[in-house]
Amino acid sequence: MKNLEKTILNNLITNNEYARKVLPFLKSDYFQDKNEQIIFEEIQKFSIKYSKLPTSTSLQVELDNRKDLNEQQFKDITSIVDSFQSEEVDGQWLLDTTEKFCKDKAVYNAVVDGISIIEGRDKKRKPDALPSLLTNALAVSFDNRVGHDYLTDAEDRYDYYHKKEDRIPFDLDFFNKITKGGLPQKTLNIALAGTGVGKSLFMCHMAANCLSQGKNVLYITLEMAEERIAERIDANLMNISMEDLHNLPKKMFDDKITKLMSKTNGKLIVKEYPTASAHSNHFRGLIKELAIKRTFKPDIIFIDYLNICASSRFKGATNVNSYTYIKSIAEELRGLAVECNVPIMSATQTTRSGFTSSDLGLEDTSESFGLPATADFMFALISNEELEGLNQIVVKQLKNRYNDPTVNKRFVLGIDRSKMRLYDCQQKEQKDLVDSGQDEVVFDKTDFGAKSKDTNYEDFKV
Repeated sequence: MKNLEKTILNNLITNNEYARKVLPFLKSDYFQDKNEQIIFEEIQKFSIKYSKLPTSTSLQVELDNRKDLNEQQFKDITSIVDSFQSEEVDGQWLLDTTEKFCKDKAVYNAVVDGISIIEGRDKKRKPDALPSLLTNALAVSFDNRVGHDYLTDAEDRYDYYHKKEDRIPFDLDFFNKITKGGLPQKTLNIALAGTGVGKSLFMCHMAANCLSQGKNVLYITLEMAEERIAERIDANLMNISMEDLHNLPKKMFDDKITKLMSKTNGKLIVKEYPTASAHSNHFRGLIKELAIKRTFKPDIIFIDYLNICASSRFKGATNVNSYTYIKSIAEELRGLAVECNVPIMSATQTTRSGFTSSDLGLEDTSESFGLPATADFMFALISNEELEGLNQIVVKQLKNRYNDPTVNKRFVLGIDRSKMRLYDCQQKEQKDLVDSGQDEVVFDKTDFGAKSKDTNYEDFKV
């Protein structure tokens, strides 16, 4: 930590870009050493007064003008400043490390202050200040941008065009094709389907896949119990039917769990809320609590499902129409995705007419057309008796901000409801799914239900 603090101070006077980004978030009491606190205070005062960073020379002059330093202190501080020099360091690593440093120090200071309040040593603050202390500490973030300057930031924009975006990939080929490799961060993604078609199955399958990738997964359920969701994910990852799962000997179950643990560094947290009782602020509080109690930060969040969430804006929703209410829920969840820098995957019901339809569209979204307007990616899951008999489900793109939604607009997946799993089908020719923009082979009806051989996800299954 000592070396890190010196590295931070060094780069504050030698690295303008770094200093510009981190200086607003650093505080003098984050530094353990009193001399380093003084150096930081002088850097901060200089930058505020002159709108630029001090050089080593100007910093020495400012320190010399201080009347509160004895000769030994001045000598020690000067020695530290003299050691500062430009150094080669990974910029992103330094930013990330400094942000973590600030967060850790903020939380530590909040805890110390909290103890002081509880013990009555802090006469200015009362115990009811404790929640805000910790909330503010956990909210420390380096997001200080005020907007994109089109001309000045052109180089950053060029780098963005050529940067490989972090995404959460699927284990399903066509979903990766239509999303250009998976779900990006800061997005809201919605599955549309009727009751019993496969909304929860899709999300449980995807949650299992994300866990297999070593991702931290937060699954919020407002419909089923935590144990029911975990049961479905067990069936998926253990490659065993729901029925057989209940007859599995304890030793065999433990062995499978041990094997799963050895294959992933990720965690899966399932949290249940009563239907229509929880909103984005509850989820935000849960994420903060998990960070403190479990050192858990989600890489992706599943919310099962959107329509039975509550809105933080409209308590009770007694005088609010369904369009406004559901749209507000969608907006709040998308805001949460942006704030947490993760994709959120959720679902919504079809209208009554959509439930019996064999070809769903955006107009079949129940309660509010404001939902698809807010979502980044939205697709329908379609089933009928014929498809059920062939162990198939149709996926239809409804909205896609990641790619052209008319390419591979519809495709078919294999489905194993007993094991809560989806899989790619063999793709030889496209005859039965004629659709606008459909330019790739999706399935061969003679091979309905046949699994693709080019998936790596099976290596994780036990």
